[in-house]
Amino acid sequence: MKNNKSVIIWLLSGCFLVFVMVVVGGITRLTNSGLSMTDWHLVTDTFPPLTEAKWQEAFDRYKQFPEYQKINIHNDFTLSDYKFIYFWEWFHRFIGRIIGLAFIVPFFYFLLKKKIDRATLNKCFVLLGMGALQGFFGWFMVKSGLVDNPDVSHFRLSLHLTFAFVTFAYTLWVALDLIYQDKKNAIIPLRKIARYALAFLLLQIIYGGFVAGLNAGLIHNHWPLMSDGQLIHDSVFIEQKTLLLNLTEGKSGVQLVHRTLAYVVVGLILFLYFKSKKYSIDTQQQKGLNALVIIVFLQFTLGVFTLLYSVPLWLGLTHQIVAFFLLTAMTYTLHRLSK
Repeated sequence: MKNNKSVIIWLLSGCFLVFVMVVVGGITRLTNSGLSMTDWHLVTDTFPPLTEAKWQEAFDRYKQFPEYQKINIHNDFTLSDYKFIYFWEWFHRFIGRIIGLAFIVPFFYFLLKKKIDRATLNKCFVLLGMGALQGFFGWFMVKSGLVDNPDVSHFRLSLHLTFAFVTFAYTLWVALDLIYQDKKNAIIPLRKIARYALAFLLLQIIYGGFVAGLNAGLIHNHWPLMSDGQLIHDSVFIEQKTLLLNLTEGKSGVQLVHRTLAYVVVGLILFLYFKSKKYSIDTQQQKGLNALVIIVFLQFTLGVFTLLYSVPLWLGLTHQIVAFFLLTAMTYTLHRLSK
């Protein structure tokens, strides 16, 4: 680890920056700020407008798009209001630029100093590609809300969100490979369960993006039933033409899947935890499992209260942050059970 300390710090700093970007992205979504910047330039919009004339110019451009024409024009939406939503979208993009610089500049430094071995170098190239793809997904998402519908596609939003989580998890995995270089035999049965748990956790994150994109958390604000007297609300089956569309595009159906997956994720993590009692596991593995159980129950509780209180900003944001912690614990635990 000592020989790779600077590289490890660099990778973990990247994890932190991705975490910050997702948090700011959550604020951007919850404050309906994501469509405030109607174009994208690599350099010229690095900083926000610096004069009132430039602000008015940006506001006039915004007025030409569906969000203003169909929603905000009726809400006495002022330049001051526009500056508020512009800030969060600009800040989100600005952090993206910082992440790019924080990755590329140290990467070439370590490359020149020959501080990155061949295996890690190949993984870094993957990370570089993932970062570029994430930037594309961000604009691909925003573009969907600038045509006719003043809401971004929930599919594209979920893609952008989930890929950020995956990029974070992979960066953490690469760092863990350098931190724990002593190889050991994997605990195959536990690793298999952990992989299933990770897969369902990622599926849950995808559906979390669907819920956010469709504002599906603003309906059926009851628990454990979807409404008074109904475990599965009637609307789950009638919003769209087919069951598949109901479960991927209908607000009720998407919320039902998100609710159900929460039970599955909790169940798999508990199964993994109690199954581990049959094996001789080390301190690192035990710490990972303990963290998983604590965080998954915290996340489940936050999910329930976020639903019951109709997604207040602070609860919705906290729910997303704890999802990051849960993925961190899941990635760490799987790594320690695998290598």
